Amino acid sequence: MRILLAEDDKKLNESLTTQLLSKGFDVDSCYDGEEALYYAEQNIHDVILLDRMLPHMEGSIVLTKLRQQGIGIPIILITALGTLNDKVTGLNLGADDYLVKPFAFEELLARIQCVTRRSPIINQIDLPGYCDIRFNETTNTLTGPGGSCSCSKREGAMLEVLIKNGGKTLSRNMLLLKIWGPDSNVEEGNLDNYIYFVRRRLKAVGSCLKLRTIRGIGYCLMEE
Repeated sequence: MRILLAEDDKKLNESLTTQLLSKGFDVDSCYDGEEALYYAEQNIHDVILLDRMLPHMEGSIVLTKLRQQGIGIPIILITALGTLNDKVTGLNLGADDYLVKPFAFEELLARIQCVTRRSPIINQIDLPGYCDIRFNETTNTLTGPGGSCSCSKREGAMLEVLIKNGGKTLSRNMLLLKIWGPDSNVEEGNLDNYIYFVRRRLKAVGSCLKLRTIRGIGYCLMEE
């Protein structure tokens, strides 16, 4: 899961980033509203943690602009503004949740779990899957009718994206952004390598799924 963290308090930003990374999340962090808007407009994140009082552009404006563009990524406002009116205003602007500082990291994890409508993040009880495969994000293990195999972190990130979008065609650019992040200078040849690796993993677990090349567009995980 890729998270965008927009928080101008450097210590809090670094602390949250470290803790989220330790839980297995991919994190893109920034310190001002303009950068947050740029990152969020790439539409590659699973959830956004957005401070309301950001320099250059307030978080509430970032939120409004994203919703006006039809970007529906779950957004949790994290802010020191904790009055009832502040909360109502934030939710009415399109936030999915509102977390008042200071807060415990465990509560943040629970809020992320809630807005993404997923199983408990720490336990990963309900493993994400598609057709005849399941992927355990905690152990980076792919399971199919023919058994299980371990995957590298990058292979796991690609499998997670493909499984969540099973049957849909994903562009090469979308995969590059989702898996390596918007700041990466990764060469496109690396994507070709990991497409090959994932195809081998699917074959190794005896899946009926194939990762098809959609010429001129990208790739699609579909039944043979």
